[in-house]
Amino acid sequence: MQKVLITGGAGFVGRRFCRHFLEAGAHVVCVDSLVPLTGARDPENGWPLFDPREFGSRFEFRREDCRSYYSTEFADDFDYAFHLAAIVGGREVIERQPLAVAEDLAIDAAYWRWAQKAQPGRSIMFSSSAAYPVSLQRKDGHVLLSEDMIDFDEPIGVPDLTYGWAKLTCEYVGRLAYEKHGMKSVVYRPFSGYGEDQDLTYPFPSIVKRVLNARGAREIPVWGSGDQMRDFIYIDDCVRGVIATMDKIEDGSAINLSTGLGTSFKQLTRAVAEQLGFSPAVNGLSDKPEGVFARVGDTSLQESLGFRADVDLMAGIAKAVAYFSEMQD
Repeated sequence: MQKVLITGGAGFVGRRFCRHFLEAGAHVVCVDSLVPLTGARDPENGWPLFDPREFGSRFEFRREDCRSYYSTEFADDFDYAFHLAAIVGGREVIERQPLAVAEDLAIDAAYWRWAQKAQPGRSIMFSSSAAYPVSLQRKDGHVLLSEDMIDFDEPIGVPDLTYGWAKLTCEYVGRLAYEKHGMKSVVYRPFSGYGEDQDLTYPFPSIVKRVLNARGAREIPVWGSGDQMRDFIYIDDCVRGVIATMDKIEDGSAINLSTGLGTSFKQLTRAVAEQLGFSPAVNGLSDKPEGVFARVGDTSLQESLGFRADVDLMAGIAKAVAYFSEMQD
């Protein structure tokens, strides 16, 4: 039986990985301190799309800060260790609480110190598309972001605020962990992962719910100009992409999780409204942060490794509309 550690396992992404491995017959150790406003859900209350308690002793929940876990638990029998724990939120958190987000540096450092002692079979590290240089994501010069645009042997472009710097640093430490200590890992740079049970601090669920609540309205606002584009990838595709590729890289190299398609907040809002049968005007809110203009991932490497996203955005919207509609009933 495989044994899998998932820190941040009660969060939006972590819950999906818990489900995958539990259904695959693994023993899952889920570590999460359930910090308010992070989107983490207490498994004692069940989770939105499944109940991990149904898997009995194969699901082990540790309610504690991952740094506490890393400092006291050094079991050496994990086949995989998924390091998902992080201080992260929507755009407002990244821009307006940069010192809080910088705490990720300490969280990631604690992971690597633990991994050196515990020696998991492989570390699965979640970086972010925020690690890419913001100079490549501007209105007057944006490109598809490919993994080789971050090269630690060349000058590094400035990433997106403290969140981007923390993720970039974690990637670099992972490379050194392999070179100096032979510690196997693979890094993922997810783009705008979304799903129906995601916390409302993120754009996709907040836009879907806003449109649903304003059904029939003549006008709907979105953050920033509304012209900013993101690469929206359904969370189950992200999980499938990781599972399909995580054993193919061991030197800490990175892989995008992306669709290669950019969708503006205005386009997303109109698409949700279309599914609900109305056509409002969509206007930006200039007092709200919008981040970079265009963040869209190149899919060449992930496709060469055997992964392509399957769930198109309209299907993802339909899932979210159905979920929120049921919650309102």
